[in-house]
Amino acid sequence: QAQLVESGGGLVQAGGSLRLSCVGSESTFNLYAMGWFRQVPGKEREFVAVVGWNGDSLSYAHSVQGRFTVSRDKAKNTVYLQMINLKPEDTAVYYCGRYRWNTGWSTTSDEYDYWGQGTQVTVSS
Repeated sequence: QAQLVESGGGLVQAGGSLRLSCVGSESTFNLYAMGWFRQVPGKEREFVAVVGWNGDSLSYAHSVQGRFTVSRDKAKNTVYLQMINLKPEDTAVYYCGRYRWNTGWSTTSDEYDYWGQGTQVTVSS
């Protein structure tokens, strides 16, 4: 069973930085666009960023534009989300997911078929 495992979350003060990692158990994940989403209790999973299979960062949520950078290292089957200038409203569980088709990409969580377990990011004011 293919798996995704996120790590790198934690507690930081506002203005701080974190880098999240998402490691795929199979190299086939390299053939797909990969997305980062986040979720707070009682709300739907929210799109954050997506990176194409070739490493091009394709789209960011308006709320993180200019502060977050998505990238991938195919040799390590890993996708990253570099987050700087964090704000309390960035507090959430962050998930990486695999876009279900091997062409294209999406900002809609329903279009993703594999998910990691999530990593908690907490930003204090």
